[in-house]
Amino acid sequence: MTPINVVGIGLDGIAGLTDSVRQIVEKATVLVGSDRYLSYFPNHPDLRIVLGNFTQVLREIRNHLVKDDTNCCIVILASGDPLFFGLGRLLLEEFPKEQLTFYPNLSAIQLAFNRVKIPWQDARVISAHGRSMEQLIDAIQQGVEKIAVLTDKTNTPKAIARLLLSLDLPYSYEFWVCENLGGRDERIQKLPVDAVLLETFAPLNVVILLRQSNSIDSVVNVEALPILGLGDHTFASFSDRPGLMTKREVRILVLGELALQPGQTVWDIGAGTGSISIEIARLCSTSQIYAIEKTAMGSALIEQNCRRLQVKNVISINGTAPDILHHLPVPNRIFIGGTGGHLPAILDRCNLQLARNGIVVLAFATLEHLNQALSWFNSHQWDYKLLQVQLSRSIPVAQLTRLTPLNPVTIVTATRPLGE
Repeated sequence: MTPINVVGIGLDGIAGLTDSVRQIVEKATVLVGSDRYLSYFPNHPDLRIVLGNFTQVLREIRNHLVKDDTNCCIVILASGDPLFFGLGRLLLEEFPKEQLTFYPNLSAIQLAFNRVKIPWQDARVISAHGRSMEQLIDAIQQGVEKIAVLTDKTNTPKAIARLLLSLDLPYSYEFWVCENLGGRDERIQKLPVDAVLLETFAPLNVVILLRQSNSIDSVVNVEALPILGLGDHTFASFSDRPGLMTKREVRILVLGELALQPGQTVWDIGAGTGSISIEIARLCSTSQIYAIEKTAMGSALIEQNCRRLQVKNVISINGTAPDILHHLPVPNRIFIGGTGGHLPAILDRCNLQLARNGIVVLAFATLEHLNQALSWFNSHQWDYKLLQVQLSRSIPVAQLTRLTPLNPVTIVTATRPLGE
């Protein structure tokens, strides 16, 4: 037996230990643990060390190890699986592996997903216990499907709920709070996010977030929507690419650059969810917008979003640009949000079909595509201007507020030279 044995223990205490592990604890000459864990063994006869000041505890353990006592058996009681966001990592930094043996128990994350009855091999596990919520913010903004969060007294379920409510997401999360897992007062709740703010939770809890795509059939109160600048959450999105959308702030700038007028024909190339097309359609009811999307799923999603938002002057076109474009009416305005790798050919077609005094607006997230566009405009002597967009949104972090950046975007607004 190694001199240091790290035993994982749950809220069910000694009842959750196997007979063999229980015997190791009984043989301990030094028993280390929190007050709560030590209370599970009130009759243990040997030395007991309360796990408070970690530096002091390490010193005492080392003192016992150097005595060269062959009967020395140090047992450290830890939570759940000691090597899963637990004490095990710190112990491995302080002692040789040969001196340590680990006896894991069920982790809180295992118990939480089993209580919720959701497979969790593909879940993202994030510890906000004594840490910032940066990793959680990134995971939520990426639309990770399953997230488990180890909380603390600052990064509580309420703090996580406030964070979710502050983010303008094109999807929502099912919110589970799992309290006192494995204990007699265990409680598992699925709550609406805003209801989490009204609840009180036990200090020992795990939050499970399960991503839900905005339902196409969900009711939208169209009359309550703003005239301009619909929230990202207004649109149903791709289940496998939930964040793939021109964000609200960038969308507003694009609409301004298009310099829209009534009664125009507009192409939206690489329309995605149809957010740009739908904003144009709501602003200009006498205009006709053609939303071109290369995937059938994308075209169907655009049509569904149009029905959802009661827009009738958007025509969803399933096809690949530039091949599909020669079938369409002459455009007064063109927005290019996606090219499928065919940007020069698409611009060639726009050059042939764009109406006199027409405007082309493009949005780029990569320098390579931007350079490709500028090279084309320069070689064809088009006039253009650039607008680099670097925006941040405020989000609550515990009791504070910080700014989180959106991906930088460069907007190009281009016109043919006068006289052509």
